[in-house]
This record gives sequence, C-alpha cells and structure tokens, in this order.
Amino acid sequence: MARFLRPLLSGTTYTRLLHLWVPMLVVSVWLFVDPSTPWVPGLLLVPLGLVPAVRRGEGVQARLLLTPGEPDPGISEAPAATWRDRLRTVLWLELRMVLGGATVFASVWLPVSCFELARCAWGAAPAGIPLLDRLPPHPAWALLAPLPLLALYGVVVGLGALLTAAARRLLGPSAAERLAALEERTEQLLERTRIARELHDSIGHALTVAVVQAGAARAAGDPEFTDRALAAVEETGRAALEDLERVLGVLREAERPVSARPTLADAGRLLESARASGAKVDAEVTGAVEAVPGPVSREGYRILQEALTNVLRHAGAVPVRVRVRVAATDATLTLEVRNPLPGTVTGPGRGSGLRGIRERAALLGGTARTGPDEGDWQVRAELPAC
Repeated sequence: MARFLRPLLSGTTYTRLLHLWVPMLVVSVWLFVDPSTPWVPGLLLVPLGLVPAVRRGEGVQARLLLTPGEPDPGISEAPAATWRDRLRTVLWLELRMVLGGATVFASVWLPVSCFELARCAWGAAPAGIPLLDRLPPHPAWALLAPLPLLALYGVVVGLGALLTAAARRLLGPSAAERLAALEERTEQLLERTRIARELHDSIGHALTVAVVQAGAARAAGDPEFTDRALAAVEETGRAALEDLERVLGVLREAERPVSARPTLADAGRLLESARASGAKVDAEVTGAVEAVPGPVSREGYRILQEALTNVLRHAGAVPVRVRVRVAATDATLTLEVRNPLPGTVTGPGRGSGLRGIRERAALLGGTARTGPDEGDWQVRAELPAC
C-alpha cells in the first residue's frame, strides 16, 4: 500500500503534471479565438518543431519538470543539428499536446464524476454530466464515488511516466551527440591519466633523490658531503614543488597551455640531480634536440626522468650511461639509459614506472624496451621526431 501511494508524496509527479498542462494553455487561448478549429494549434506545431532552438527549449523543460534532480536523465539540451532531430522534435510536440489534452480532460471530468456520484448517493438528481445524467439517485453510488479519483491518480502517474519515456526517446541524444560525449569522456580520462603520470614521474623522482641523498649523507660522516647532499635535496624539493604546482594548475585551469612543461632542453637539471645523488652519469647528446617537436620533447623528458629515477631507486649510486640522439636521416629521437645490474635480474620490467615509459612511447607512435641487456639494465626508447 505504501508503495502504491508513494507517487503522491513525490514532487516529480506534480512537476510532470505541470509539464502536461502547459501545452493546453496555448490551446485554451486559441479556443477563445476560434473554437470551431481546435486542430490549428497542432498544425502550427509542425513548422515550430523544425526550428533548431525549439529542441533545446523542450529539452530544458523536460529535464527540469520530467526528471528533476537526475544527473543524467538521457535528455539532450542541444539544438537540432539534423533533419532527423527536427522531425523527432515535431513528433514530440504533437505527442505532448495529445497527452496534455488527455490529462486536462481527465483532471476535469473525473473529479466532477466523483462529485456527481456522491450527489446521486445523497439523493440528488444528476446535473447533466455526460454518461452520468441518466443515473437514478441511490445510496449504492457512494461505493463507486472513489473510483474516478483512483482513475485520475492512475492517469496522472501513468501519463507522466509515458511522457518521460517518450522524452528520452524523442529528445534523447542523437548518434552524433553520443559520439561527441564519448569523445569528451575519453579526453577527460586521458587527461586524468596524463596528470597521474606527471605526478608519478615528477614527485616520484624528487622523493627518490631525496631519500638517496639523505641516506648517503647519514652514512658518509663528512660535513662537506652532507652540505652538498642537503643542497641537492633542497634543489630537488623546489623542482618537485614547481612540478606539483604546474600539475595542480592543470587541474584548476583546463585551458592552461602545456608549453610550461619541461622538455629535453631542460634535461641538464635531471642529470645534475642524479649526479648529486652519487650516480656517475656519463651523458652524451647528439643532434638538434631543440628541433624536436614539443609533445615528443616533453614526453622524452619524462621518459628520461623515469629511467633515472628507477636507477636511483633500485640500483643506487652506480655508473649510468645516458645517450640522447636525434637522427636527421630518419627523424628519430633515441633515448637510452644503461646501468650495471646489482644482481641477477631476469625478464622485462613490469613496474608501473616502466609500464608508463612504454605507454608514453606507444602514444607517440614509438617503441620502448626495458630489461636486462648484456649485464646492464637498459631503458631504450625510439620516438618519431618529426
């Protein structure tokens, strides 16, 4: 019983009823003008529905009154972009008027019927209501008096649900709109993934350098070395804060340019940070690095950063060979980082950082290999530099 009466306590029932009543205001005005042609408002809906902006207005009304509070009701608020959308809007307007007329008729005739049945049960004669004007006065009509109200309840709830389903069908997003929404969602997911990688690369590198420096300073027992280590920790921390502020800026400002991100031209900072952590870095840069396209250069910087971070994290202060080569002949950027293995390691790397290196390279149309190679651990990425 409580479930049956629940729609009476829902505000959605009454906003849907209002939505059904609204078209009848226009019909009522027209009936005052020319009651002999009640079909004219329905005819005028055809050219009206072909106007692209009408679909947007109907969508806004439907979302507000038919599905209030629903975050994704499946009703579009975009103007009609194709003739199919326009025809669907025309059909929606006609259906809304038909269901609105049925609702208004039921809202008037059924309560009057309840009142007349009660009058007949009381002994009064019917007042000329169609289908009820021949009823003789009798107390038994009191048993039937509530039925019109129950019927009105069913009409209001049922037609409201029917109109809502029709709105999702006729005013729902078209195939082009669904594709655009899917593309937007994909862009958002890619942006979230990129931000996660940015945080992993920059903050992870900074923390690794800081931990290595702190451990080395504590074990060295040399005040001069400790001062250098603390200075390196401070510099790395400042750089990490700058990276963190930049990533948070991306979250705050969706239109912030990516040109502020570091590129391979800033690789010297990475190499100095690794050297300050005790690693003996042998770096060689060949070719015009500054001519590498921005997206490739930025991702190359992150690949190099992650590779050096993995060296410091897993191998410690070991000799590292870094090679950055831009080949003009085949327009290829090659990044290679090698370091001796501290122990026996078999199989390719499967950590999240190494997986991120391979994913970055694949997104740019390049390749990346990580794993043991002739007694060393190698990270090698080849990216298109054109």
